[in-house]
Amino acid sequence: MAFNQSLPQLTMDVQSTPIDGLLLVKPKVFGDERGSFSETWNQRLFNELVGEEVSFVQANESRSAKGVLRGLHFQLPPHAQGKLVRVVRGEALDVAVDLRRDSPTYGRHHAVVLTGDSGWQYWIPPGFAHGFLSLDDQTVFQYMCTGFYSPHAERALRWDDADLAIAWGISAPELSAKDAVAGAFREFDSPF
Repeated sequence: MAFNQSLPQLTMDVQSTPIDGLLLVKPKVFGDERGSFSETWNQRLFNELVGEEVSFVQANESRSAKGVLRGLHFQLPPHAQGKLVRVVRGEALDVAVDLRRDSPTYGRHHAVVLTGDSGWQYWIPPGFAHGFLSLDDQTVFQYMCTGFYSPHAERALRWDDADLAIAWGISAPELSAKDAVAGAFREFDSPF
């Protein structure tokens, strides 16, 4: 699902990634001596960019110290979530892993560095595992989700899974108890 390049880019810059469906979007920032303004979300423009109707039902925010790794998380269908993620303060290495069984990039990942200063946002559609590593002392991470949080549908893959081979740049991140016991990719039977 490639993005629509024919749209006038009046309020957003867009970059595709090597994995179909993953996009980087950056709202334009307008500034003067008083400060700045940007439209961080526009439903109509975003739907046109991704070529489908996307509705967000939940917004989340986390604060993480440097070295905290959250992920790789996803929810099983029919509770799968698409996520539009951004860092509003600090810096994070953000990773999406393709779990779509029929995708030519199944099992591959794409990583980007998001910062509060850059303004880039990362669109991760349903069918991906997602995680991030805080690279700053106080990273504030926000994301909007297309589905509600559903504890019984929540799953995770190991952050250091050898088959995924993600270069996090850290050997001993701080993990939650459930992320520390997440499953292996080769044992995962994808429903996507």
